[in-house]
Amino acid sequence: MQASTEPAAVQGAQCVLFCVKSTDTESAGRAMAPHLAESATVLSLQNGVDNAERLQAVLQRPVLPAVVYVATAMAGPGHVRHFGRGELVIAPSPASEALARSCAAAGIPVQVSDNVAGALWAKLVLNCVYNPLSAITGLPYGDIVNSPELDIPRMMDDIVQECLAVARASGIRLPEGTAEAVLPLAASMPGQISSTAQDLARGRRSEIDHLNGFIVRRGEALGIATPANRLLHTLVRLLEKRLPASPSA
Repeated sequence: MQASTEPAAVQGAQCVLFCVKSTDTESAGRAMAPHLAESATVLSLQNGVDNAERLQAVLQRPVLPAVVYVATAMAGPGHVRHFGRGELVIAPSPASEALARSCAAAGIPVQVSDNVAGALWAKLVLNCVYNPLSAITGLPYGDIVNSPELDIPRMMDDIVQECLAVARASGIRLPEGTAEAVLPLAASMPGQISSTAQDLARGRRSEIDHLNGFIVRRGEALGIATPANRLLHTLVRLLEKRLPASPSA
């Protein structure tokens, strides 16, 4: 396997998995745009719900939104530790079925769905709960939930209900069981530290503006109060102020 930090490395690729942080979508898109093959399929595999749209505006070509469920951590330079899961949900396109078959052959389950927007928002709900809580406390998901002296489920539900209200007002068709899936997630990956927590630990700016911050901004536009998400967004942003230069990841 070859690795490169140069945008020109995408030259000739027929499938480009765009996995950069939400804070870098536009800049990374502009950097790789001149090198993309005309026939290349571009998938946005990112946290947040609007990256494919933002990337498409930069590239001036179709971008497939995709949802990725995977638990990972950076174990060192060039070393990613995989803790679990790994399936993809992608939008329909002329290339989607062939891509799904290729991924399946490599052991990666892929679902082609006509409701990727709903799946993206369902993941956003999970991110809005666990990412800031793990970042603020420094705890893995299991330790956050395993706090019987605290009413963690009620606090999590406050966050979730705000997200659901904003999603519904945005015309999003959420999958059944979105709210009910939040608490059990910790049992499936108890040792996971959120990507937001990992960003802060590495001295890098997080994606919180595109998670809880997105809910706050969309809620304001729709006239929906989001106090729990606003508090979490504010606290993480305050933690970011301690970073030396707050570079983006």
